[in-house]
Amino acid sequence: MDLKIENLKQIASLGIKCPKYDVLKCHEETLNEPIWLHFGAGNIFRGFIARLQNDLLNNGYATKGIIALETFDEEIISDIYDKYDSLTLLASLSPASTDYSVIASIAKGMYVDLANTNTYDSLKNIFSKESLQMISFTITEKGYNLYKMDGTFLDAVEDDFKNGPKAPKNTMAVVASLLWLRFNNGAYPLAVVSMDNCSQNGQKLQNAILTICNKWYENGFVNKEFIDYLNDETKITFPWTMIDKITPRPALSISDDLAKLGFTNIAPITTAKHTFIAPFVNAEVSEYLVIEDKFPNGRPALENAHVYFTDRKTVNMVETMKVTTCLNPLHTALAVYGCMLNYETIAMEMTNKGLSNLVKGIAKEGMKVVVDPKIISPVDFVNDVINVRLPNKAIPDTPARIATDTSLKIPVRYGETIKAIAKKGELDTLEYIPIAIAGWCRYLLGLDDDLKPFNCSSDPELLHLQDILKNVRETLTYHNELDLILGNAQLFGISLINTPLYSKIVSHFKEMLNKNGVSNLINKL
Repeated sequence: MDLKIENLKQIASLGIKCPKYDVLKCHEETLNEPIWLHFGAGNIFRGFIARLQNDLLNNGYATKGIIALETFDEEIISDIYDKYDSLTLLASLSPASTDYSVIASIAKGMYVDLANTNTYDSLKNIFSKESLQMISFTITEKGYNLYKMDGTFLDAVEDDFKNGPKAPKNTMAVVASLLWLRFNNGAYPLAVVSMDNCSQNGQKLQNAILTICNKWYENGFVNKEFIDYLNDETKITFPWTMIDKITPRPALSISDDLAKLGFTNIAPITTAKHTFIAPFVNAEVSEYLVIEDKFPNGRPALENAHVYFTDRKTVNMVETMKVTTCLNPLHTALAVYGCMLNYETIAMEMTNKGLSNLVKGIAKEGMKVVVDPKIISPVDFVNDVINVRLPNKAIPDTPARIATDTSLKIPVRYGETIKAIAKKGELDTLEYIPIAIAGWCRYLLGLDDDLKPFNCSSDPELLHLQDILKNVRETLTYHNELDLILGNAQLFGISLINTPLYSKIVSHFKEMLNKNGVSNLINKL
């Protein structure tokens, strides 16, 4: 039994929740009069965002679904979408049980290559439709970045500046090109919505799009009216959002269970671009999505799927609460220490008393300056994280996955709290956050607690940071190499060298250079 529309009745007979709506009719209506396009065809989209629209369809609040666009990995579309009629099997993982459901709200998946005539024509048709209400994104924070570490533009972005809207390379330039198409084919309103897990995501998206389009205007590729269109909030908006749901890599235990139920061709694959993905998504049950309610052409009724709609200030407060205090700093600390201590999952780390005390201590220090958004209680949120979500053994989330792109996350996950505590003149009171930062620096050596090498997760600054510490890595000696990292105000919001945190971080770092030094430090907590 393959995961296909024609097999939905057979799948439902297994006790798996299947769509209550006419899937083929929904897909047809969606393609004829699209309302929602989404960039980033991966797990968080399929297991959360697409499921929200699936809920609306099941309960009669919607008649149309979503078109998914992928700009990075063509095999996601060919091998995960097309082969399975764009269906996704969602495994919802609670500590007590695993519940399965079929998500059918994705009408089609497309790989975006504007140099391909057929793709270009299809997207031109979609972006010319007045019915289109929103385009959204889960492309990770680095997807909005246009710059190298030295502040100059990426080479691909420079090429896009020179070549204009025709066949752009960078994802943000692709989006800008499609907005140029919409402008030239009706100039209809549209909401451009980042749903990525990063602070002020709507601002990051808007800045990237406007930077590219202003360069195109300077170079004569677009006109002033187009720039005005992008800056007119009755036409184009960039709502801010906060998203939170853990969707780990596909677990082999889930594919084994599905195979026992009778599913064929259900195992995960690894694409040529090293994407590990499956026809199913496994995810935790807990989830939050808060969206700034600014949609000039209407929007899906997602409030009926438990999405919060509010103003920008409140969205930013919820995001700040989560990423600076209640979840992300805790996750990052567990990620780097988990890699060094060879833990297979985040949940297993929470059985370690020292690591559990570490995340509790980081949360307590952050709560001194936590932002309270009122619509969600910080205390309730962090208690859920520490007592329910992180210890959930049904979630096969790995430290290595969470450790990805940590250098981009440090400024917000720790830097914002450090700056806020510094303003109060109380940096000397911080004990656990310095341990988290020291752990990240020690992690960069790529040596576990037994001083055996491991592969650090991908990070755009990994090679640069490891080069700073190369002598420490090779000889386990230390000659103030951390100064170039701790003195980097871009990483921490302020230079840490002349603060009370400096000596604490260096001391912990040096202690962990010894064999079993990591576990010895953690065992003291």
